[in-house]
Amino acid sequence: MKAIARSAASGWAWLALLSGPALAESAEDIRDIRGPKAVPGSWVIPAALAGALVVAICAYAVWRRRRREAGSRVLTLSEQTLERLESTRPLMRPATAREFGIAASELIRDYIEKRFDVVATQRTTEEFLQTLLQSSNDALARHRSLLAEFLQQCDFVKFAGASLTVADMESLFRSARGFVLETAEPPAA
Repeated sequence: MKAIARSAASGWAWLALLSGPALAESAEDIRDIRGPKAVPGSWVIPAALAGALVVAICAYAVWRRRRREAGSRVLTLSEQTLERLESTRPLMRPATAREFGIAASELIRDYIEKRFDVVATQRTTEEFLQTLLQSSNDALARHRSLLAEFLQQCDFVKFAGASLTVADMESLFRSARGFVLETAEPPAA
């Protein structure tokens, strides 16, 4: 067994003798692995621009969606009337009492026509109130006395040339607003 081990060792020895000078030459030829070379900023600027572009596109999409949602909501008839009524506030001065009376009366008559399907703008106040007594519309008939007072006061200002105080105009405004709020269409489910 010792003889086999010796012959095996001597068999490998020739490999060491042969490869000794070759190993020395190849050791000089092989160098260690180096880390990656840094390329100065060739990808940083395009990556930053691409990121900024993605953020800008997302921000624009969010802005458009919010704008579309805000603009797509359709106002109800009562909301439109209340906005139009609010726009008559600048006329609530003694010098423009007649214009306020005309605008408020037209607004309410137009609202009544559209909301209750009753002819109100082509009739005098007396004709309208008479028709209202004969009407089967309970929601409108409940407000007959309020409407009569409101429309007669508006007529008084429009046709008799009477002047209203700011307090009177404020009272007319509140009664018109209250009528619209009380008779507003039920919210859509």
